[in-house]
Amino acid sequence: MNRKRHTELIHEGKYVAEVEVELIETNEGWSPYLSLEDAYKLDDVREALRRNDLHGAMQKARVYELTPVGG
Repeated sequence: MNRKRHTELIHEGKYVAEVEVELIETNEGWSPYLSLEDAYKLDDVREALRRNDLHGAMQKARVYELTPVGG
């Protein structure tokens, strides 16, 4: 079993969050996969962004605000 750091991007509304997770690679069928803890972390960040709770999202991720370039 190998573990590899990976950055997941979550886009909600005008925000994007970079969430650091660990991918678990095995020789079995559903590889690579996330730990249950990392899957909950992604869900928590996504829900915080949906509620516009930037402080909550920033506790577990780097959050960026998207700005349109042109019209």
